[in-house]
Amino acid sequence: MSSSPTSKAAAEVPEPSDAALRLLPWLVAVAFFMESLDTTILNTAVPAISEALSVTPLSMKAVLASYTLSLAVFIPISGWMADRFGTRRVFASAIGIFTFGSFLCGISTNIHLLVAFRVVQGMGGAMMVPVGRLTLVRTFPKSDLVRIMSFVSIPALIAPMLGPVTGGLIVDYFHWRVIFFLNIPIGIIGLIMVYLHLPNYAENDTPPLDIVGLILFGSGIALLSYVLEVFGEHTLSAREIIGMLAISISLLIGYWLHARTLEFPLLRLKLFSIRTFRAAVNGSYFTRLGIGGVPFLLPLLYQTGLGFTPVQSGLLIMPQALGAMSIKAIIRRLLARFGYRGVLISNTILIGILLLLFTTIGQHTPVWFILLLAFFYGGFTSLQYTSMNTLVYADVSEHDASSASTIASTMQQMSISFGVAAAGLTTAFFVPSGASRIPQEMIHGIHLAFRTLGCLTIFSTIVFATLKRGDGDAVSHQKVLRQHHPDG
Repeated sequence: MSSSPTSKAAAEVPEPSDAALRLLPWLVAVAFFMESLDTTILNTAVPAISEALSVTPLSMKAVLASYTLSLAVFIPISGWMADRFGTRRVFASAIGIFTFGSFLCGISTNIHLLVAFRVVQGMGGAMMVPVGRLTLVRTFPKSDLVRIMSFVSIPALIAPMLGPVTGGLIVDYFHWRVIFFLNIPIGIIGLIMVYLHLPNYAENDTPPLDIVGLILFGSGIALLSYVLEVFGEHTLSAREIIGMLAISISLLIGYWLHARTLEFPLLRLKLFSIRTFRAAVNGSYFTRLGIGGVPFLLPLLYQTGLGFTPVQSGLLIMPQALGAMSIKAIIRRLLARFGYRGVLISNTILIGILLLLFTTIGQHTPVWFILLLAFFYGGFTSLQYTSMNTLVYADVSEHDASSASTIASTMQQMSISFGVAAAGLTTAFFVPSGASRIPQEMIHGIHLAFRTLGCLTIFSTIVFATLKRGDGDAVSHQKVLRQHHPDG
């Protein structure tokens, strides 16, 4: 966030080498994979960890929530950190902190240490996604972003599918601590490669950090994330939940009023005046409300409703990754042919229809149909994520790229939390108490939850309807040919 009209960062950084251009998407993709895999792989190990640490499984909620809270607090400052200290230093620090936090989690001897070290992990994880995206935006022209982003977004789709299976295998055949130790060799290799090949974009004149804004926004987002994490638990009354929700909303409103008075706020909310940015961020938020609950609902349907084992359930979900990789090669052509408006409206409707088709899965559904449905769902969600993530930068100047990346990542994190909460709420509403003992009632309740989320996803097309023909052409049309084409 430089005080000058344009960023001075690019002029101070040597042109990336051929090796750097080839490796950069891989470095960012691997970091995204580490961050995405961490939460999903841990969910499977909750019973084993709670038993080993002599606590109730309910107490493990703090282990999961502490990571989410840390993300919510530290994502907002990631853009300022990258501008102030440089993308290479911050990205490398993020990997280092995440890796060190993983090591500390792996040697934890009680629940309190584990919660504290999960916060450390979250500090590193919070910087990975926004700073990684920012580095890509500043390295490659906008005409290449669709291809690059489609590649680095695949790990975010694959990790939630591999997590439950991998976590189950580790707990069954090794030790729960291995879940955290897995990140150590990957992190060390990543650190070395980042220092060798990642460009270090930084701003010459970085304004002071908006401390008041950080306190207001960070505490508001953290409290809201906590409310979503504990939503539906019997340990908190409705009055307590509503009270915390009111406080978090008040803090966020306070930040909005505060940011309007500053020239250099923590988050440049003026970016929402850009139509493409507004549609991408808001559309992503509302679409993920429906999509975000699928990783929660599908294992519940397959295991509790249909009686599959965790490994079998994971294998039924795996074709989503194949679908995501299969469509990667044609995403740019689809956007160039039909435009962002046409693709996002039609694709969002198709995803909603696929969610509705999940309601046809029952005890007599052929396995091939489940696998085929998972394949198409993976392909269309990959197209959706890549389209939304690249549209964010279509009309944003390089000067505002760091703030745009921070806002997009913050909203994405919140939408994921809201998506899981929405899935849990709809399932709890439609599944009667004790229905888990009756598979048919459980299946019926999950079907109703899918129907609700499918309709919500289709409804989110209203946001994308605000786009105009030609919006996003700067990133969907390859107007400039480059000699360097990173793999993927």
